[in-house]
Order: sequence, then C-alpha cells, then structure tokens
Amino acid sequence: MTSELTWFKSSYSSNDGPDCVEVALTPDHIHIRDSKTADGDQLTVSADTWTSFLSHAARSA
Repeated sequence: MTSELTWFKSSYSSNDGPDCVEVALTPDHIHIRDSKTADGDQLTVSADTWTSFLSHAARSA
C-alpha cells in the first residue's frame, strides 16, 4: 500500500536536517513516517485523530 501513497515532507523539515517527517493523506487515514527510513515503519491514524493531534499541538506551541 505504501507505494500507492503520495508522501509530503513536513514544512518544518529541511533537506539536510535530522528531523524529517512525511505524511500521506487518504480520505480516512493519515500515514506518518520518518523520511530517512522510508521503507521502515509508519504510523497510521484516523483523520479525526490527526485533526485532534494538530489542534492540541497548535495550542501547545
């Protein structure tokens, strides 16, 4: 399934930095991975969970 996903690098990640997070969006899920290990593990969460996480992160920043 990973090969069918379109991955986007976080705007907070630089090309030469150690913090590289990528996400792939589908209608019901958000897939999250470390771009340095693209063939490694990934985290998949529901769209509602992702929205809640982003809201919390924005309030905590």
